[in-house]
Amino acid sequence: MKPKSKVLIIAGSDSSGGAGIQADIKTVTSLGSYAMTAITAVTSQNTTGVRSIVAISPKEIRNQIEFTVKDIRPDTIKIGMLHSKEVILAVSKSLEKIKVRKLVLDPVMVAKGGTKLINNAAIIFLKKKLMKKTLLITPNIPEAEILSRMKINSTKDMIKAGKILINLGAKNVLIKGGHLKSKKMNDILVNKKIIKVFNSKKYNSKNTHGTGCTLSSAIATHLSCGKDLIKSCELGIKYVNEAIKSNLKLGKGNGPINHLNSVTINKKLN
Repeated sequence: MKPKSKVLIIAGSDSSGGAGIQADIKTVTSLGSYAMTAITAVTSQNTTGVRSIVAISPKEIRNQIEFTVKDIRPDTIKIGMLHSKEVILAVSKSLEKIKVRKLVLDPVMVAKGGTKLINNAAIIFLKKKLMKKTLLITPNIPEAEILSRMKINSTKDMIKAGKILINLGAKNVLIKGGHLKSKKMNDILVNKKIIKVFNSKKYNSKNTHGTGCTLSSAIATHLSCGKDLIKSCELGIKYVNEAIKSNLKLGKGNGPINHLNSVTINKKLN
């Protein structure tokens, strides 16, 4: 099959393959599109945690974005780990230059094992500079708490936090409900006109590393193929849930999800 669309991913690398650029490429590819990348940082990590983070210079990040797009123009851009104010400024300048409308921002702040992946100055800059430029921002509950400066203990709190982010300039906010202690999974999309709750079954598994990266990339892929925002969120959530359901059990800690759950091998490989 030929790729249906093109997606540029701006994010950090995860050496264990479960999150970051690696999860993004797997997601975009398994959903039938073509993935390009601009790497913002290189991490040494496995399922038990992060050992080290090496930043890529803002100039080199801009080079990756602009030189790639000059040759192959993406239909959608997914943005993940941006660890400093300088990186956010560089990415923001590149986005102004290349003018791609469909931008999905996953505000990656803390790794699954607890390691902080962004500094406080960068969080402030992300809210002021980048959030307003994106079509969709996809924070989990801890990230939404940081961005909205409120505690989230319920779906009502999720909606309230979403409205706060809309008032700060975000166009659409999808808050992921996986951190709430509930039997069902509730992900909530908020904008100025609607509040849409996506209900799904919650699978109890420690193997959920990379779910946030995967969801934002899945949504970006569906958007790149021409689907509307609500349908893209619905299909992205379904893809992630099926990937969690597979329960891969790789590694000794928070293992990855199964990005291949959507792929059917119909030819024997010799």
